[in-house]
Amino acid sequence: MKRYLTPRQGALDGVEAFLSVAEHRSFRKAADALGVTPSAVSQAVRTLEARVDAPLFTRTTRSVGLTEAGQRFLLRAKPAFEELLAASESARDVGGRPTGLLRLAVPRAVVPILLEPLLASFAEAYPEVEVEIAASEELVDLASEGFDAGIRMGQFIAADMVAVRLAPPFSMSVVGSPAYLARHPTPVSPEDLALHACLRWRRSAGAVALWSLKRGNRTIDVAVTGPLIANDFPTLLGAALQGIGLAQLPEPIVRQSLESGRLMEVLSEFAPTAPGVFLYFPSHRQMLPKLRAFVDHVKGRRAVAPKGGCKP
Repeated sequence: MKRYLTPRQGALDGVEAFLSVAEHRSFRKAADALGVTPSAVSQAVRTLEARVDAPLFTRTTRSVGLTEAGQRFLLRAKPAFEELLAASESARDVGGRPTGLLRLAVPRAVVPILLEPLLASFAEAYPEVEVEIAASEELVDLASEGFDAGIRMGQFIAADMVAVRLAPPFSMSVVGSPAYLARHPTPVSPEDLALHACLRWRRSAGAVALWSLKRGNRTIDVAVTGPLIANDFPTLLGAALQGIGLAQLPEPIVRQSLESGRLMEVLSEFAPTAPGVFLYFPSHRQMLPKLRAFVDHVKGRRAVAPKGGCKP
């Protein structure tokens, strides 16, 4: 026997009229409550009775009562209809103000640098929004994976996405620890990297990334080798701090280590510029208030950023 996984077309027609008549025990009072004519209520109930193939009410000139079929229908239909109304109210509530769960797919490296200060101020401004962070290097499909938005470096965002800048362009710096550079000659040209242990990054698609460097006005890709491959920048940063080799990393990630002297930059004149970090999402048309609030919060924080940098 075939089972319907969703209601057939018209399966809910007449249910509200039936419930109102069952509550008031009167077609006229039910019509007044629904704001329609008694004949409209009567027709809706007759259509429902024809569809379920059973009389739902006993009618006399003085009263209206439920048949056995009507009592069974009322027992199941009333809580189901009330649940549908509650679901509609819940959806309307989410659609009307910033509330609910906001899911973001982000790389691990941007959480302490960009997101932590941003999330603190956002949580204070919008206490009814819960933010879930899925920290992963994978380039996920936002819609199919149930995410509202993602954060990525600009060069990895598809052209059909809406992108909002989180951080300005930055250099991709080649760095090493003082201990490593004490054991190896400091490279002065991209060709010198062939003599060095280079820590490499595996992209989410599976390929090991080449190191991109600039020479004059053009970009060159350099195939390097080394003892470690990782799929995230924090692991490469940790390995560089331990003196395992040189790493090419976004400047914001290594800035603190450079300022403290735990890392040293080399080949700075060859460092290329990345477009920056962006919040991205599929479309403005389907944006719920929770995402709109987050986007506006990002833009507001960026607007008050000091000159020469982008406040996260």
